[in-house]
Amino acid sequence: MALTDQVDNYCERVGPEFWSEPLNAVTNAAFLMAAVAAFVFWRRKTPGDLPALVLIAIVCATGIGSFLFHTFATRWAGLADVIPIALFIHVYLFVALTRFLGLPWWAALGIVAVFFAATPLAGRAVAPLVGSSAGYVPALMAIFITGALFVRRDRELGTQVLLTGAIFALSLALRTLDGPLCDQIAFGTHFLWHILNGVVLFLLLRVLIWQRAG
Repeated sequence: MALTDQVDNYCERVGPEFWSEPLNAVTNAAFLMAAVAAFVFWRRKTPGDLPALVLIAIVCATGIGSFLFHTFATRWAGLADVIPIALFIHVYLFVALTRFLGLPWWAALGIVAVFFAATPLAGRAVAPLVGSSAGYVPALMAIFITGALFVRRDRELGTQVLLTGAIFALSLALRTLDGPLCDQIAFGTHFLWHILNGVVLFLLLRVLIWQRAG
């Protein structure tokens, strides 16, 4: 299979044209808005926090990559979509384990490595229930587990992480329903995944910055 091969993964797409997924394409602005808002917050609170800045840049790349995928709809654009998402998940998990839970870097790195290796296995296990959204279920569980442990150290920020997990769960449900509801909703529900995920990413970054700001 060539990287230039066309793919059709979403309800809204009805042809190979660039603007065949207008809602899915333009709602990637939610990621860019999240990155800008987080950057402004970062500059005010923790301008020397390099890991947070790196994560903000990854969110920006996520919006660009997802836009490319929902317009060009090719395999290479699919890689531009999923690679920044995977980077954000794993980098954020590492930073959260060290900052929120106070783990040494080597322990956090080990947990991230196990998470990386286990994600495909966990995804296959839940795939019959959530289809193509299965790969995101481990990230959802990581948010809830980290948040639950973080509550013991910081009730307010830990609760914010758990609430963010609840929003992500709703977002994941809407992504999963895109195909099953296609006959009822011609433009699908995937665009709502983009909008809610923009909120999720901003909230996760805000907690990270607040925690560093003390």
